[in-house]
Amino acid sequence: MKALKSWRSLFRKRNAGLDGGVPGKSGSNKMKQLPFMGIVCIVMLVIVYRTTNYQYQQTEMETKILPFGTVEDLASLTLVNLPRGIIQPRSDLELRPLWSTSSSRSKVDVSSDHNLLAIPVGIKQKYNVDAIVEKNFTIILFHYDGNMDGWWDLDWSSKAIHIVAQNQTKWWFAKRFLHPDVVSVYDYIFLWDEDLGVENFHPGRYLDIMKSEGLEISQPALDPNSTDIHHRITIRKRMKTVHRRVWDLRGSVKCSNTSEGPPCTGFVEGMAPVFSRSAWHCTWHLIQNDLVHGWGMDMKLGYCAQGDRSKKVGVIDSEFIVHQGIQTLGGGSPSPRKASKDTSPEETVKRQGTPAVDTRSEIRRQSTWELQVFRERWDKAVKEDRTWVDPFKNIQRRRTGKRKSRQS
Repeated sequence: MKALKSWRSLFRKRNAGLDGGVPGKSGSNKMKQLPFMGIVCIVMLVIVYRTTNYQYQQTEMETKILPFGTVEDLASLTLVNLPRGIIQPRSDLELRPLWSTSSSRSKVDVSSDHNLLAIPVGIKQKYNVDAIVEKNFTIILFHYDGNMDGWWDLDWSSKAIHIVAQNQTKWWFAKRFLHPDVVSVYDYIFLWDEDLGVENFHPGRYLDIMKSEGLEISQPALDPNSTDIHHRITIRKRMKTVHRRVWDLRGSVKCSNTSEGPPCTGFVEGMAPVFSRSAWHCTWHLIQNDLVHGWGMDMKLGYCAQGDRSKKVGVIDSEFIVHQGIQTLGGGSPSPRKASKDTSPEETVKRQGTPAVDTRSEIRRQSTWELQVFRERWDKAVKEDRTWVDPFKNIQRRRTGKRKSRQS
């Protein structure tokens, strides 16, 4: 019996030691720990909820951008059975011969510069395009009028890339055929219109200036005598090599020393932009697949300038062009065929079919609608992407602070 009592007393002492060393107070200690444990549980639940909610929002955003999964997921799923060394993720637009001799195989392309000129063209502007084409560039022509056969008499045409799609715009072609992985071999990409006069433009000198000035996005200045000038910043300044901003207090948009964004600075127009490789990689993603006229994009190109748009975007004055302002896409407004004196009004309607459509007015109406859609998409994207920070607001705050400190 004594042995049994000694074992009981030993267990009681052991339990008392685990409860804090004081026998009889184990219940009170546990009661004191309950509020603390409750707080810990609440904190853990809040952390888990916020983490789960953040992951859900990220998944929703990725699903909208990539409905079939992220780029990494797609790569891992589709390329898993290939050895890494055989994968070539990029391409180019260089023509390759069907066969080659042993001597030509041993030749290595030692040229360090690769540049691409892409132009939407119609046969009516054939000789103007011929003057624009730089023979040392890779040339890609986007035929929006369906007429490709009329170009073969030009000596460089057989070495160019020809893509035909009826009544499609420059931005439609660019989105589908100038993917960054396809044009990554090119140092600079010229995405020009066909109605440009280039008598005072030399591409070699132009690119030398673009490199020396550190520009990622640029355009040649417009001759003041050009037909279509929409923004004062694009007009040539005779005494300068390059300019990056304009001062103009006339019109609805006032450009002064305090102006920090387009169209006063960090701006080029869509008729003759030139992009560096990095800038084009960003710009291609900015192009909306279904908004084919590209209106509104020029105001956002500065976000693709790989830095401060007031420094990385510029207009080159010493190499300038003339914008002829020829409206060719979509054709002119159709003129009804003249009816003879003996033709009745009913017969005239039957021959002509539907009433004539003013294509230029319709295109402008479509462009205006696309501009509104683009602006709404930008605002929505900024609102939904909580991790995105406008880089130019911080730059603007710093400059405003410096100006105030100078004044004080």
